Amino acid sequence: MRATVIHAPRDIRVEEVADPRIQEPTDVVVRVLRACVCGSDLWAYRGESAREPGQRIGHEFLGVVEEAGAGVQGFIPGDLVVAPFVWSDGTCAYCADGLTTSCDRGGFWGSAGSDGGQGEAVRVPYADGTLVGLPAAAASDDRLLTALLSLSDVLGTGHHAALGAGVTPGSTVAVVGDGAVGLCGVMAAKRLGAGRIIALGRHRTRTDIARGFGATDVVAERGEAAVAAVRELTRGEGAHGVIEAVGTEQSMRTAFGIVRDGGSIGYVGVPHGSGTGVDLGAMFDRNIALRGGVAPVRTYIPELLPDVLDGTIDPSPVFDLTVGLDGVPGGYKAMDERTALKVLVKP
Repeated sequence: MRATVIHAPRDIRVEEVADPRIQEPTDVVVRVLRACVCGSDLWAYRGESAREPGQRIGHEFLGVVEEAGAGVQGFIPGDLVVAPFVWSDGTCAYCADGLTTSCDRGGFWGSAGSDGGQGEAVRVPYADGTLVGLPAAAASDDRLLTALLSLSDVLGTGHHAALGAGVTPGSTVAVVGDGAVGLCGVMAAKRLGAGRIIALGRHRTRTDIARGFGATDVVAERGEAAVAAVRELTRGEGAHGVIEAVGTEQSMRTAFGIVRDGGSIGYVGVPHGSGTGVDLGAMFDRNIALRGGVAPVRTYIPELLPDVLDGTIDPSPVFDLTVGLDGVPGGYKAMDERTALKVLVKP
């Protein structure tokens, strides 16, 4: 089959690789219908996170089960399924607690030796614990299928950030980061009942999506100017909750600067760079809570799926460029240059 591999920074290729096959009775093979490029993939693309030459890449996909191992109970060939960005067995103590990203037998798509999502097919370990079934009719609805793909990562990650930020009905929430995760954080905050949502971003196309997702205010400034603007909007107090969806020292400093005393920061931006921006002394003095990390999206999919299916929420606008498999290298370039928000891949 053909799949996306990374050889070196800014060297993304689509190559012939071995077809996936059933290796364990709990495996299935999924033919990919939709995949995408994630903002976190760009850290490997830019050389800021290490990858082996020729390693697969991509961790968001949905598709159709082509083959199922003898031990798989919940899926048969022909089933439409979505995969969270981490596989998990569904039976360990961490999975039972909903922290599927800490599963002892879990792993990330695209890790060394595994299939990546940006290819024609994927071997899925522990299919019963990992995959979530989708209505077969969704396969013929292009918009819905695109919206459902967001369940693989960005929608669940935005939800995780909103929970970490302690969003409650009527609360004021600020969102640092105008990428797909930040925008889904806006949607998640709205879904949880936030009364005011302040989106920090300076790209008009992205802030327009943020407003469509529920943002009531937009702050285009950065750094100290952004802190001052949010403080002015909130009578000097700051936001009850802040979603941090970037992962840099500056973005975390901004989050601390705009959160209200006693408030919470939900952080889901993959950390990169030399500093953290976290000041424990300030957290202590101001009673600030910091919660987040890798989102256990497998736990959230059953909760979020009905709202996507009935149109209560529609995250599909975060995908603003569509490519075939041959177009994936150009999709990385477009996202790196910020001419695309999130690239949809149709293998």
